[in-house]
Amino acid sequence: MESGVIFNIQRYSIDDGPGIRTTVFLKGCPLTCLWCSNPESQKLAPEVSYRFTACRRCGKCVQNCPSGAATLDGDGVHIDRTLCKVCGKCVEGCLPEALSISGKRMTTDEVMKVVIRDKDYYESSNGGVTASGGEILMQPAFVAEIFERCRTEGIHTCADTSGYGTLDAMLQVCEHCDLLYFDLKHMDASEHKRLTGTHNEAIIQNLTAAAKKNIPIVIRFPLIPSLNDSDQNIAALADTVHDLGADIEVHILPYHRYGASKYRTIDRIYPLEGLEPPTPEAVQKAREIIESRGLRVVVSG
Repeated sequence: MESGVIFNIQRYSIDDGPGIRTTVFLKGCPLTCLWCSNPESQKLAPEVSYRFTACRRCGKCVQNCPSGAATLDGDGVHIDRTLCKVCGKCVEGCLPEALSISGKRMTTDEVMKVVIRDKDYYESSNGGVTASGGEILMQPAFVAEIFERCRTEGIHTCADTSGYGTLDAMLQVCEHCDLLYFDLKHMDASEHKRLTGTHNEAIIQNLTAAAKKNIPIVIRFPLIPSLNDSDQNIAALADTVHDLGADIEVHILPYHRYGASKYRTIDRIYPLEGLEPPTPEAVQKAREIIESRGLRVVVSG
């Protein structure tokens, strides 16, 4: 039996595929997108998360920490992550639950015990299970086994990926999914690396391979003002998708700041502070450029 590291299992999700779904969020991602809404998903290893708004400044976490990683001052609790062993002692003593551990290793059986609870909802809404992240291609065998078990139970499966990973990982996940959500963030390799920390050659290769598997594909395009919203980039994305020759829908995801507050919980600074969402006019323009290639477009959010 496979096991993997996850940071959340979200039940009753309606944003990660058709119908009512359970989304299994895997930890670990090779990308560091500037607009990432789940920064706690980037490191594969579990890590301590701190919600300063819930903290009572009681100091019990400092007393319980065996490695001296937790300190307290007027600004709240600070975790020295070079000392922290993620032993959980600080979490055990935190009554208001200001401290938690983001990331937990689970077996396929443990995940399926959660997933199967809502099977009736999946059936009544044409929903199912989505694997998201983080990046699912970092743990392909775990995802494939979950999907295989879901299919045995008659549960629809959706893979949500940035596309960055090995070709073998991509094909392994495709073998067991009913729907593929595939992110395209920027079509220029150099700009892609500047914005996400990686080049996009492997992503395009994996998208091309996935398009040949006859799986329904939804391209998800996060529209980020001043970063990837140029007419040239949007046209290049539309041309790339059109040239695949598959029945592919494009979802435009206008930039939002919903994940900005998470950065402080893991002692990081949100890199796009001050950036505003795109205007309705900018979203409409992006839609028109993509639709001009004969593609179906949905604006999400």
